[in-house]
Amino acid sequence: MMIKVKTREEIELMRESALVVSKTLGMLAKEVKPGVTTLYLDTLAEEFIRSQDAIPGFLGLYDFPNTLCMSPNAQVVHGIPNKKPLVEGDIISIDCGAIKNGFYGDHAYTFEVGEVAEETKKLLQVTKESLYEGIRQFRAGNRVGDVGFAIQNYTEKRGYGVVRELVGHGLGREMHEDPEMPNYGRKGRGKKFIEGMVVAIEPMINLGTHRINQLSDGWTILTKDGKPSAHFEHDVAIVNGKPELLSTFKYVYEALGIESDEEDEFRY
Repeated sequence: MMIKVKTREEIELMRESALVVSKTLGMLAKEVKPGVTTLYLDTLAEEFIRSQDAIPGFLGLYDFPNTLCMSPNAQVVHGIPNKKPLVEGDIISIDCGAIKNGFYGDHAYTFEVGEVAEETKKLLQVTKESLYEGIRQFRAGNRVGDVGFAIQNYTEKRGYGVVRELVGHGLGREMHEDPEMPNYGRKGRGKKFIEGMVVAIEPMINLGTHRINQLSDGWTILTKDGKPSAHFEHDVAIVNGKPELLSTFKYVYEALGIESDEEDEFRY
């Protein structure tokens, strides 16, 4: 596979696609609470994406049956929405894709449902911090291994497990483009980053072991030890040699009343 470099114009179109997803996650942030079903949230997301002059990016992709991947607690990713209500103390990774202007946006946030255990809160915080550790390394001249190493080093030092089998990826007119972006690796290894690259960086970090199982539905990935897993994802472009965020958690934070300046260094 070849890395498909994007023009400035294409990057701006991709920002629009990413922002559809960002706004969808922000809309859902108000709705994630005990008693709601993931299927209900999925329906809201599909309606919202279509209202933004976009179409759901996951629906039918590789035959996936829904708009959102909804992965509570020990589910790592690719959970299928269902009628089971969320309960106090759950966490839920919501991974969302949208197609607008012929380009994909794809990003994810792990939400707390009501009051969550302290060790789970810490897992979410460290996973999100590791995402930005990785993004800092996504600059012209660096390599895939630099991003993976940064994420792995940050999370493993704190005692967490880094999922090996699932990785971030290039993004564009296809959902999955070159290169693959593992959340582990060795500095200075792998494909070199160049101006105009766009990738989805998405640490999937477990409270316990890094090992996983897959359910018989062919989609849902679970931690092998049944402990919680967290997942955060951003779409990032290399502009003027540096990482620039196309997606944002701003809408989520507005909905949840969170003050944050974590994205400022990646906006120019």
